[in-house]
Amino acid sequence: MNRKKKVNQILKKRMKKTNSKLHKSNKPRYISKAERAKMEQEEALAAQNEAQTDAVVTEELDSEPKAAAE
Repeated sequence: MNRKKKVNQILKKRMKKTNSKLHKSNKPRYISKAERAKMEQEEALAAQNEAQTDAVVTEELDSEPKAAAE
């Protein structure tokens, strides 16, 4: 009886492992504090660059009608 029980335990354990590998969790990947700070800094830099390009585009648009009016 003990031998059968032990074999069944081993087989159940293997099945659990294979099933757990098949079903990935929906939990999001962990992002360290340093990575979060880096991502936040990149986003701020991107927003700053976007604001600068928007300002340049509006300046160009404002200057075009003046040049055309002259």
